[in-house]
Amino acid sequence: MSNFSLLIVDWYRLNKRNLPWRNSSNPYFIWLSEIILQQTRVDQGTSYYLKFIKNYPTILDLANANEQDILNDWQGLGYYSRARNLHFSAKLIRDEYKGQFPDNFKEIIKLKGVGQYTASAIASFAFNESKAVVDGNVYRLLSRVFDINTPIDSTKGSKDFQELADQLIDPLNPAEHNQAIMEVGAIVCTPKSPCCPSCPLNTICLAKQNNTILKRPIKQGKIKVRDRYFHYLVFDKNGRLFIEKRTEKGIWQNMYQFPLIETTSMEVDLGKELNELKTSESTTTKHILSHQRIHTVFHHFNGFPAKKGNSWIEIDRKDIQDYPIPRVIDRYLENQVNF
Repeated sequence: MSNFSLLIVDWYRLNKRNLPWRNSSNPYFIWLSEIILQQTRVDQGTSYYLKFIKNYPTILDLANANEQDILNDWQGLGYYSRARNLHFSAKLIRDEYKGQFPDNFKEIIKLKGVGQYTASAIASFAFNESKAVVDGNVYRLLSRVFDINTPIDSTKGSKDFQELADQLIDPLNPAEHNQAIMEVGAIVCTPKSPCCPSCPLNTICLAKQNNTILKRPIKQGKIKVRDRYFHYLVFDKNGRLFIEKRTEKGIWQNMYQFPLIETTSMEVDLGKELNELKTSESTTTKHILSHQRIHTVFHHFNGFPAKKGNSWIEIDRKDIQDYPIPRVIDRYLENQVNF
């Protein structure tokens, strides 16, 4: 496999996508792009990346920004802890690193929300440090090229694949090698319909020879998904609404929502007063997260209840978009003619 790196890099130079973060060696821009792409497709994440570098052109701009503004700009991307970690780490870099992004893997991996893969990507792309990246695309590609049946989500798999990637990286050209191996995995060695004739590694791919391509990679098992049931209370009185801030840890922390009742099923007892105020309810929708299925229904009320919750904030209906809200509420608002 001594020619592994040469094969993928030659292919990459001819076939790489023109992505905006590839035109920069600025570690801040690279870090930002990697955090956005942790749980997001490239086609969706690109517009957010461009928005962030416009609104926060330097790491100090991000550090000095208001968290609510950052969450607003992140709205629609999901996994909002990424945005909070970005803000936290930007402030750390401002205060502890004198505004200079750390320039090596050992320091980069200390940043909140940065793991082995992200630290390796930043260290290699920005500082040409020889640290091999292993993301989902790399797991898939390596498991096929070497026909490996070790589960990628096992402790042994994580260790073995990292060691293999470390052996294959070109220490003289780590940045381009890492970009290349991820790009081949992303656009050629795809999960369900890999384009083997176009693959630069097709002559050495063991899974192709053994007809096991669609059996790789192997995973131990699916993550158990938890069902949750959210009943949002939409009170409307002459164009005024109530919202509340989610302060507890978990999904959508520090974002805003309509007052919420969470139950163990779609059944809910609103009580006499609210039932008298209620005018209608939305259809039930489902919001899928990696570990949770959120079943939501929006209950509509004409007027305010006699007693409001301690955490409720009264706002004008037209101002709701000034607050960072979860995508599930944003989608609901998009379908409401009154908002």
